Amino acid sequence: MSQTAETSRPNRRVAVVLTNLGGPDGPDAVKPFLFNLFNDPAIIGLPGIVRTPLARLISSRREKSAQANYARMGGGSPLLPETLKQAAALSEALADAAPGDETEVFIAMRYWHPLTEDTARAVAEFQPDHVVLLPLYPQFSTTTTASSLKAWREAYKGSGELHAVCCYPDAEGLIEAQARLIRETMDRAEGQPVRVLFSAHGIPEKLVAAGDPYQAQVEATVAAVVARMGLTDWAICYQSRVGPMKWLGPATPEAIEQAGRDGVGAVVVPIAFVSEHIETLVELDHEYAELAEQVGCAPYLRTPAVGVEPAFIAALAQAVESALETPGVAPQGLSRGGPCAHLKACPGGCSKAA
Repeated sequence: MSQTAETSRPNRRVAVVLTNLGGPDGPDAVKPFLFNLFNDPAIIGLPGIVRTPLARLISSRREKSAQANYARMGGGSPLLPETLKQAAALSEALADAAPGDETEVFIAMRYWHPLTEDTARAVAEFQPDHVVLLPLYPQFSTTTTASSLKAWREAYKGSGELHAVCCYPDAEGLIEAQARLIRETMDRAEGQPVRVLFSAHGIPEKLVAAGDPYQAQVEATVAAVVARMGLTDWAICYQSRVGPMKWLGPATPEAIEQAGRDGVGAVVVPIAFVSEHIETLVELDHEYAELAEQVGCAPYLRTPAVGVEPAFIAALAQAVESALETPGVAPQGLSRGGPCAHLKACPGGCSKAA
């Protein structure tokens, strides 16, 4: 932002709200976390009279296996501690970028503490002039960002003009951070042939058919990274499938098996995750690593999530500054005609803003 713009505006009270999934902080929290997850109509699109008892049943059946997985990470999810580090880094970056503003960074988790409703009350007490919702999902989906935005609108009763970043799939800092981490991980292969597998959390195909831009945005992120690095052996795959519906594919296990048949190793990149949590620390690091060993996919390496990489934090700070100049919901880092523009109706408003 130019010095002229900085000095010409009044100081602002800005609340930045980082939104994410959340995760249980201990064994006793696993079941209620799972219930909150599966009772979200964005996850199970059934009437509440059917969805709620179904969510109770699913959370009861999955409690023990989920507790076992979280036990491998010390008993709970590291997602909140990771997000607190990102919030602190972003707060520092925003203070440097806009020293005249009084900016506070809050965290609102969708399915476990700090829950959206509690954060909404804390933000209202701050009495901001502007509220910027910044999902920690680079790619928009109705199952993630849309659910968080809806929950916030229902919960927040305080002051301030609302701004929201719907997505930032090819933001410069995100791509730079991903590329740097991939290069570092590929160096560990020490010249052995590897295929870069960009692994994103899957969603049912029917959501994409209905207009969800998630797949297009994942592909946009990958295309930007591939172009930046000049990669020649790579693939997109999807992990964490649940339920009987047909999900986006190929599945990450299938991609690992194919790499083994092709006689190459794998560098697995959690391309849709910006923090370490159960999908990275258990699914990628343990379950899929064991599969890779079984099918002869070696070496099997995994890049870290972007976390507090300086380039990524800079991208988040730029997203906040850009959002403050745009009322409503808009994308960050998207060129016109970007990965939402072809859609008839992007749920995040991207096709209007792009």
